[in-house]
Parts: sequence; structure tokens; C-alpha cells
Amino acid sequence: MKHAFTFRESGTFTIAQFTDVHWNDWGEPGLNSEEENARSLALMQLVLREERPDLVVFSGDVISAGRCRDPRESFRAAVSAVEESRTPWAVVFGNHDTEAQITRQELMEVAAGFEYAVAEPGPAAVSGVGNYILHVRDGEGNVGAALYFFDSGNLSALSHVEGYDWIRRDQIGWYERESRHLTNVNGGRPLPALAFLHIPLPEYREVWESQTCYGHKYEEVCCPPVNSGLFAAMVEMGDVMGTFVGHDHINDYTGTLHGIRLCYGRATGFNTYGREGFPRGARMIQMKEGERDFDTWLRLEDGSTVTKQPEHRPCR
Repeated sequence: MKHAFTFRESGTFTIAQFTDVHWNDWGEPGLNSEEENARSLALMQLVLREERPDLVVFSGDVISAGRCRDPRESFRAAVSAVEESRTPWAVVFGNHDTEAQITRQELMEVAAGFEYAVAEPGPAAVSGVGNYILHVRDGEGNVGAALYFFDSGNLSALSHVEGYDWIRRDQIGWYERESRHLTNVNGGRPLPALAFLHIPLPEYREVWESQTCYGHKYEEVCCPPVNSGLFAAMVEMGDVMGTFVGHDHINDYTGTLHGIRLCYGRATGFNTYGREGFPRGARMIQMKEGERDFDTWLRLEDGSTVTKQPEHRPCR
């Protein structure tokens, strides 16, 4: 591990979630890729300057590999603001990061070569690339919190099942083993933990339909057609208190289901689809040492912050 993480003297640890940057050379129809990339870069610089996070997490679709002349160079450009700020950063890959020209293994090698990157390929025997854990230590040097990262894949590998891929059972087994180990080390008490992945779990649809949520849902939840049970495992293990995804660019809501707060990021990249009146931004996350809780807010492209989002109550 190139960087060790510790709660600040204030007892806080702050994360900036950048999601769906979609850096590319060709742009979407009607977009100038160079101009839109520059806007994405400026937004990230603003967030880093104003928030000064302890960690940045890119939660997938950092690039649109199918629209890049050189995916490696596009990835380097997409993370350049974070590197130049000397802020440690992690990444999980989305469905567009390796859609063409480059494999996940190759892109992870690119990421791991940066000075401030803390991403890891993860166990070779576990499905995907980028299943790993980061620890945040308390003032006494003990592990005080855990951050889990999952590769949510791309499309279903089964010809008779259409749609997006799902978290595989061996990934869930890996998570359960790691969680159980950390709980044992912590005297039998589950550590406060957060989880990051790109494609939302099916429970993101369930929480909107069954619980009071806060934020916006302007598109369908594009989750896998198969629920492989990661959320159930998190409920059973008792450590994860929040999950963070991207993928659906114009959803940004949060809601709590069975004790876990499911959160969308706010899309960061301009070189992809969005919605008029729905500005780009980043989700901020702040953990507190010794507490099973976290604060979260949005930092938007105009520099403003959003701490309270509109309430949604399901129809019952």
C-alpha cells in the first residue's frame, strides 16, 4: 500500500466520489469532446480545491474506451487533476472503461502506475479486476473503518440472460471472508464500512419503491437482471453502512434499506448524456471515527453545495 489512511485529528475522513467522467476523444452527438473534457477537468479541480478530501474514488466509467483513440492516454488525462493535487485515489471500473481496445487487467496496470493511486487488482481467483479493501486507522493505529471496492462487470456473460452483469458469488464469498476477519480482529464487532461499485444493485430500485428517499430519479435503475445476493450478505455481516454507485447519470438519490444507506453519486463528466437543470458535480462522504454513521452532500459545478435534497415518499 503506497498510502496509509488515518482519521484526521478532527475525527473525520472525507471522500470525494467522482463518477461517470466518460473522458473520450469523439464525444457524444452534439458535444465537443475537447471542450467537455475541459469542463470535467475544471469541475474536479474545483471539488479538490474546495473540499480537500482525504481520498477520491472514481466509481466507474472514467473513460469511454470505445470513443478513445488511446484509452491509456485518456485515462491518464481523466485522473490528472487528482494526481496533480497529490490526493490519493481509488477506482472501480464501469461497463464503458474497457468496452473496447483495452482489458481490465491492462487498465488496472495503468492505474497502479500513478504515484497517488491506491487501487489494486485484487485476488486473481476472484471474478473481475479491482476487488480490494482499504483501511482507515484510528488515532491509536488500529483499523477504524473499511472501504470495500467491487468490480460490477459489464454485460451478462450468459446468452440467455440479457442485461448487465451481476456481482458474482465468488466476489460475495471474498467479501464475507474479509469482513469476518476484520470483525474478529475488532473483538467481534463489525467495523464501520462503505462499499463502492459502478452498476447499482437491484436494491436501489427497491429502496426507491418502498422507502423514503432523498434526491432525484430521472431514469430507470439500470441494475442487473439477476440479484446475486451481495446486499443480503452486507446486511448479514453488519459492517457496511453505505453503498455508492454511478452508472445512471441523472439519478442522485439516497435511501436506507435494512440499515444500509444506498447512495448514487452525482455524475461528474460532461462528455456524456445528462439533463438540463441537473448540474454535474460530485458526492462528498464524511465518516466519523468511532461512529457507525456518515454525512454526505453534493458539491456542484458552480461551487455550491447541496446538503438537503427533495424528499420522495413511495406510493403505498
